[in-house]
Amino acid sequence: MYKLTVSVSPHIKDRTTVSSIMWGVVVALLPTVLWGVFYFQMGAVYLISTCVVTAVVMEAFFQKITGKIITVSDGSAFLTGLLLALILPPTFPLWAAALGAVVAVILGKQLFGGLGYNIFNPALLGRAFLSTAFPVLTTTWKVPRISTPQLVARGDWTAFFIPDTVTQATPLATVLPKFGATGGGAISYFDLFVGRVSGCLGEVSAVALIVGAIYLVWRKYIDWRIPLSYIGTVVVVASFTSLFKSGWPSPLFHLLSGGLMLGALFMATDPVTSPITKKGRWIFGIGAGVLTISIRLLGGYPEGVMYSILIMNAFTPLIDRLMIPAPFGGKRR
Repeated sequence: MYKLTVSVSPHIKDRTTVSSIMWGVVVALLPTVLWGVFYFQMGAVYLISTCVVTAVVMEAFFQKITGKIITVSDGSAFLTGLLLALILPPTFPLWAAALGAVVAVILGKQLFGGLGYNIFNPALLGRAFLSTAFPVLTTTWKVPRISTPQLVARGDWTAFFIPDTVTQATPLATVLPKFGATGGGAISYFDLFVGRVSGCLGEVSAVALIVGAIYLVWRKYIDWRIPLSYIGTVVVVASFTSLFKSGWPSPLFHLLSGGLMLGALFMATDPVTSPITKKGRWIFGIGAGVLTISIRLLGGYPEGVMYSILIMNAFTPLIDRLMIPAPFGGKRR
């Protein structure tokens, strides 16, 4: 005889915790962080440190003054600060980066009730605030005057600790026809894939992001449906636009440039701000992909990943409501 134990939900339990997921994403971002520091030198270290420390301190401070349990050990504030740093230019002023971290943690998460209650991705919300408040600072891109391969060849690492940069346009702003470009034949796909281009700290190396995403899928920390539908939609739409519109960039260029890989693999897959149903995740990814291409090709902004994900975050509750599966033997309400 077996005893039937009746208890309150949840009835299905797993060893995976919120903390393990958050720190797992941090581990997955390590290749991107290492490349950012290796390529952009000490400016990357200062930016990451500022955003992470500010996010953790502000979350602990807010929880303290509101009488809540301090939960910074779960890694969510650390991850928010890290993601914010990765979507900022490497030479972004540290005081402005700290302000963005405050907005991301306080307005993006804590005022909604904390982790699990926020509607929008906190890091993207902080970046959107900075883009609105400081449009010039967030669109000033720089790369090292002395590249890392040159330092390796020379064997001279003293320049690694001396910030020496030169302003350069991002591949998106160089290639997109609405900014006066003609197709961008001079840009190497290999440079885009490896990360030897200008751009935000964590957006330049596609290979580092892919390595981290493989780890997340292997550990089952993210659902493959959102990035697959997101990237697939961009490929399909960009294929048509490049085929029927002369001079418009190819699908591969869209994938490797800007923040599409970082957004699709690490931002759109946020379990709090993305749909919980399988069908809903397909809809979320397709919608984000269509919005990204529309903003890039038709809007007045060279990048569309940030706004596309934030817009789809706003639709997530509606998508969840419409995609709730019908109970067995019942009908959809």
